[in-house]
Amino acid sequence: MTASSVSHAASEHKNNESSQLSHERLVAVMRRQRWQDFLFHKVTLGFAALVLVVLLGIIISLFLRAIPAMQEFGLPFITTIEWDPVNDKFGGLIAIAGTLSTSIIALLIAFPVSFGIALFLTEICPAWLKRPLGTAIELLAGVPSIIYGMWGLFIFAPLFSTYIQPFLAMTLGKLPVIGVLFSGPMIGLGILSAGVILAIMIIPFISSVMRDVFEVVPPVLKESAYGLGCTKWEVVRKIVLPYTKIGVVGGVMLGLGRALGETMAVTFVIGNAHKLSWSLFSAGNSIASTLANEFAEAESVLHTSSLFLLGLILFVITFVVLAAAKLLLLGLSRKEGAK
Repeated sequence: MTASSVSHAASEHKNNESSQLSHERLVAVMRRQRWQDFLFHKVTLGFAALVLVVLLGIIISLFLRAIPAMQEFGLPFITTIEWDPVNDKFGGLIAIAGTLSTSIIALLIAFPVSFGIALFLTEICPAWLKRPLGTAIELLAGVPSIIYGMWGLFIFAPLFSTYIQPFLAMTLGKLPVIGVLFSGPMIGLGILSAGVILAIMIIPFISSVMRDVFEVVPPVLKESAYGLGCTKWEVVRKIVLPYTKIGVVGGVMLGLGRALGETMAVTFVIGNAHKLSWSLFSAGNSIASTLANEFAEAESVLHTSSLFLLGLILFVITFVVLAAAKLLLLGLSRKEGAK
């Protein structure tokens, strides 16, 4: 065998060894990557499952603690007005009505205001004002609810009873059908006051979502509309809103979910009275304020169980609202796909 043949054979042997080592390294890297992907998948699955486990645990605990009240009062608990801890007679209609009333009032006030804020920030606001104003609105979302409640009790309620309630009574209170809603004692505390405070609290959430949604509208669509001679309102109505209606509905439902479960701010200004009245000026109660006021003082089993049942009802109301919002969004998505 010549020297060149020996050298060539040695070179081939080295190449085979290096290719074998490269293949082994590649196999090891792929095996390690598969394990990493497997672990990543299982860890993220565990995080997601943990949320469901916690949610299921909350539902089960509420249901188990509410069983005595459900056995004692049954379905009429929802339609019963009486709330008498002394005689262990409980009904949830007042708290349920207060929760729904304050949340609806808050949404009726917050939606148009949030819509206007979002449109101003995205379509009209000068560049030098856009960032500080947007930051200020977002900072309002971080204010603790008890601060809103204290402000509502000591600052807003006196002003509300002195100026706004008399004005509403002299104007809307004179109308034939809805006039009863704006009658009664003007003390600054009540269902309407709680609804206004809730509206102030959820405006930052809804407006922030709407602003982010409006900003994703492709500029070419708006520029094309302006090029055709459309006004700002026409661009908003015919371009921005149809493009972002799903996000707008999602932001509104997010604010409604926050309003339904708000506790401390409502407790300060709703009046905390177990009575039912057509007047929005009158004091009332919500589920959250009832729980905050009475949970620490509940002594009997039925009293505690009735409070847990109210919490379960609030959970169901929130779930139904969010589920309805999800179905609405799915319906809107299908319609867009059909178009």
